[in-house]
Amino acid sequence: MPDELDELYQQTILDHYRQPRNVGELPDADGRAEGHNPLCGDHVVVFVVVRDGVVHDVRFRGSGCAISTASASLMTETIKGRTLDEARALFRSFHALVTGQTRGPGREALGKLEVFGNVRNFPARVKCATLPWHTLEAALERRTDAVVTTE
Repeated sequence: MPDELDELYQQTILDHYRQPRNVGELPDADGRAEGHNPLCGDHVVVFVVVRDGVVHDVRFRGSGCAISTASASLMTETIKGRTLDEARALFRSFHALVTGQTRGPGREALGKLEVFGNVRNFPARVKCATLPWHTLEAALERRTDAVVTTE
């Protein structure tokens, strides 16, 4: 069964890499941030529209490896319609998952994001998976500095 799950997870990541969701710019974005992973060459820009404390819309554009692109795609699907607190909690849970922390806050809410669980076994790929999330966090905080993954 674990081999079947690994294959399913790989298929999900490849699907979101080949056909990423929520790609494009948002001209009416409340927040915009740019991120870069110098190790892998991943580059992402995240656009977010927040209305009444809820992520109304989120999109991204950029280029990167399969992990980075799939992470951005699944991230946008997962946080759209969530409150800012829920979006931040998902980031903490996702970060705990990919860095190998055994118990992270709200891990049950990750849903499809669990496909990134094996990333913890490849430390160089953690930066790829977390880049879109760090960039989202910067966009939500309306920071203007570029995000460079350092973990």
